[in-house]
Amino acid sequence: MLPPTLDIALRGATVAMLLVLAASLFRGFGTVLAGRLAAAFALGSAAHAISYSLGGTSPVMIGHAPLIALSTGNVVVFWLFTRALFDEAFKLRWWHALVWGLVAAFSFVNCMWIAPAAGGVRPSIIAVNLLALGFIILAVVQTITSWSSDLVERRRNVRVFIVGAAALYAGLNAVLQIVLAGGGTEIANTVNSAALAAVVGAISFAMMRVDGADLFPTAPEVQADVAGPAAAADLAADQKLVDALMRLMADERIYRHDNITIGTLATKLKIPEYRLRRLINQRLGYRNFNVFLNEHRIAEVKAALADPSQAEVPVITIAMDAGFQSLGPFNRAFKATTGVTPSEYRRLKAAPA
Repeated sequence: MLPPTLDIALRGATVAMLLVLAASLFRGFGTVLAGRLAAAFALGSAAHAISYSLGGTSPVMIGHAPLIALSTGNVVVFWLFTRALFDEAFKLRWWHALVWGLVAAFSFVNCMWIAPAAGGVRPSIIAVNLLALGFIILAVVQTITSWSSDLVERRRNVRVFIVGAAALYAGLNAVLQIVLAGGGTEIANTVNSAALAAVVGAISFAMMRVDGADLFPTAPEVQADVAGPAAAADLAADQKLVDALMRLMADERIYRHDNITIGTLATKLKIPEYRLRRLINQRLGYRNFNVFLNEHRIAEVKAALADPSQAEVPVITIAMDAGFQSLGPFNRAFKATTGVTPSEYRRLKAAPA
C-alpha cells in the first residue's frame, strides 16, 4: 500500500504550482478575459487538489464542503475558459455566473445533505460527476470546432495540449468517481494525485514555452517590416499573395460560399495552408479566420442596408446572401462591429441628414 504521506506531498506540490500559476496569470493577463478565467480555473483546480477523495464514504465536514463545491463548479470555469481562449469576441453573461452558482450549490447541498442521507452507491455523487463530464465534453467540442479558425500558428498546438490535458484528467477523475462511488481506495487516491501533479506540471511547462501574449492577446498586431534584401523579397512575395487574396474577397466574394475554410482559400491561391494562416495573421493582423471572413460579410451587409433600392429586402436575406448561415451569429457579429443591430443601422442610414 502506498503511504498516505506520498498522497499529501503530491497534493501539496500540485496546490503550490497552481497557486503560483494563478498569481502569474492574474499579474500578467488580469486585463484579458481568457487570462482571468485561466487564473480562476487554476484556483478551482487547487481547491480540487485539496478536497477530492475517490469513492469516499465518510461524512463531509462543513469546512470541507465549500472546497468540494468550488472544485465541482470549476468544470463550468473550464468550459468558459475554452470559450474565451478560442473566441476573442466572447463575453461573460449573467447566466454564465448563474450556471456556475447552480452547479456549485448542487455540489454543496449534495455533500452536506443528499449524499449522507442516501448512503451506499450514492446516485447523487454519480449525478454530480456526470454533470462535470457534460461540461468537459462541451469544452472539448469547443476546442475541436474552433481550432481550425485559429490563425496564430505558435499557440494552436499549445492550446490543444492545455485543453486536452486538463479535459483528460478531469474526465478520468469524473469516471473514477462514478466507478468507485462508495468503494474508493487509498492507492486510487494517490495515483489520482500523481496524475493531477503530472498534468499541472506539463501544462505549466507548456505555457512557459510560448509567448503569453499569443495565448492571451490584448490586441491584434501587424508584423513590422524587417530591413534587408531577403526580407524585402519576402515582403514583396507576401504582398502579391495579399493582393490575390483580397481580389478573391472583393471580386469573387468567396466569403459568400458555404463552409468556406482556410484550406479552400489556400488551394485557390496555390500555397500551403500554414503560409496563408501566417499571412492573414502577420500581414493583415487577424487572429481568427472567422473574424476575417465576417468583416467582409458585414461590409457587404452594411452597404446593402444603406442602399435605398434594397429597403424592402429582409435583413435575413441580405445576411444569408453575404455568407452568414443563421440569424443569431449574424446579429451578434454585426452588433459587435457596428454597436447597433442591423435594423437600427438601416433606420439610421434611411433617416434624413
